[in-house]
Amino acid sequence: MSDNVALVRSIFAAWERGDFGSAEWAHPEIEYVLPDGPQPGYWSGLGGMAQAMRGWLNAWNDFRAKAEEYRELDDGRVLVLAEFGGRGKTSGLDVGQMRAKGAGLFHIRDARVVRFVGYWNRARALTDLGLSPDHHP
Repeated sequence: MSDNVALVRSIFAAWERGDFGSAEWAHPEIEYVLPDGPQPGYWSGLGGMAQAMRGWLNAWNDFRAKAEEYRELDDGRVLVLAEFGGRGKTSGLDVGQMRAKGAGLFHIRDARVVRFVGYWNRARALTDLGLSPDHHP
C-alpha cells in the first residue's frame, strides 16, 4: 500500500467513527470542493474547510461515511468510493436507507491533502474522472 493510500485510509478511519475534528492531514491552503449534493461549493484554507464541514455536519444527525474501495489513480490522487448514512435534521430523511453512494477525491502532495473533492453522486465522480465503475489503474 502506498503512503498516499495509507494517509487516506487513516482519514476515512476517523470519519467512519464519526470523528471529523482532525485536520492534521490537510495542507493549510487546502481546496475543499463539493461539486454536487445538497450544499455544493468551494472553500479554501483550513478555516474554509472547517466552515464547509460544520455546515454539512450540522444538517445531519449522526452523519456517517463508510469507505467501500480505495483507488490510487496516479502519483498524487486517491479516489475513495464511499457510502453515506445519517438523518437529515430538517427533513428527517434517512440517507442510510437510500444507500447514498458517493466518492471522495484526495489530491496529495508532501503527505498532505492539498485538494479534496467530495461527490454526493458517485456516477458523477467517475464521469468527471473519465473512469468506469470497474476501472482499476
